[in-house]
Amino acid sequence: MLRDDLRTLWTAPRPPDAPARVRRDWVLLAAGLAGVALEAALRENVVWRPVAVVLAVWLCLLPLWRRTRPLAMVTLAFGSVILLPLASLVAAPREPVGLYTGAVVLVLVYALPRWGSGREIVLGGAVILAAFSLCAVTDETPPGEQVVGLVFLLLPGLIGAAVRFWTTARERQWEQVRSREREQLARELHDTVAHHVSAIVIRAQAGRVLAGADPSAAVEALEGVEEEGARTLEEMRAMVAALRDRGVGAELAPPAGVADLERLVRAPGGRLTVGLALDGEVDTLSPAVDAAVYRIVQESVTNAMRHAVSATEVAVQVTAERDTVRVSVRDNGQRTGRGRDGYGLAGLRERAALLGGTLRAGPGAEEGWHVEAELPRARRESGAHSRPRR
Repeated sequence: MLRDDLRTLWTAPRPPDAPARVRRDWVLLAAGLAGVALEAALRENVVWRPVAVVLAVWLCLLPLWRRTRPLAMVTLAFGSVILLPLASLVAAPREPVGLYTGAVVLVLVYALPRWGSGREIVLGGAVILAAFSLCAVTDETPPGEQVVGLVFLLLPGLIGAAVRFWTTARERQWEQVRSREREQLARELHDTVAHHVSAIVIRAQAGRVLAGADPSAAVEALEGVEEEGARTLEEMRAMVAALRDRGVGAELAPPAGVADLERLVRAPGGRLTVGLALDGEVDTLSPAVDAAVYRIVQESVTNAMRHAVSATEVAVQVTAERDTVRVSVRDNGQRTGRGRDGYGLAGLRERAALLGGTLRAGPGAEEGWHVEAELPRARRESGAHSRPRR
């Protein structure tokens, strides 16, 4: 078991999409260089002052590459630290060589398990322990203080490992949400395609029966088969982008859509008044877009019911234009941060992206929380088919 765990650690890859540099890196560099200048100017008992200043500046520069080259930066930093005790043994200075600003190497200790691969973490950890051991041997610090120093040195690494674990777990949760949304979309499209195929089979059977007695009726049946086939192909193009769990059976009931929004906003038990406005030809949406509009409104209204602070009403607007469908859900609560941008909205963004659209959510300019979505219509008006209201 231990051998398997070590092999897993050794072969672990680096986290993806590690940023090269961000603004706080330059802030850290400026703060480190300012600390070096102040300490070199104000501190009196600095041994080998030029060497100590050059080393401190060197250590302040290394964190700029800590995410992209964590092992190399740890090796360069602690390798430099190892040289100081060796030099002290030869020159025998009165005090340890170096500035307190060199504590910036703790940032590299944090970055090693946060951004390094498993192999880099093992090798970099060995370098860190080797440097600490050499300093402990050449230093006259009591053992108790050395243990405290070791804990203080390794603590940033533990924090980095914890942040990496938390980030990885959160990314997996986001991926599960997106996967479930793709699965639900595939299930809905499966049901729609199954309906079209059934209609094709029925029309083809009718055409075969009528072919001998009434050729014109057979031609009409073939035209119906062509129309249903075109609709089926259109829905199949959308379904290719989604994945479905083979172990989950298809539901026979059609998915909820725009026709069900009035029943949704009138649902009892809500503490908010929900207003619904439908503009345009909302009855002629493709099933995938129809279901997506319902899901966006459902999730947004549910979030408003749960999280809107001091809100009294929610305004739902669905506008069907020639080529797009726009969905807007806004509440009049207090303007807050991004606290409501959770897994539900992540799933809606995934669904909108699969359909070729976009979804934005965030605090309004003056009040409340706004959800805005724009979805393309799958068909033009001439090729659309009405979905019966239930």
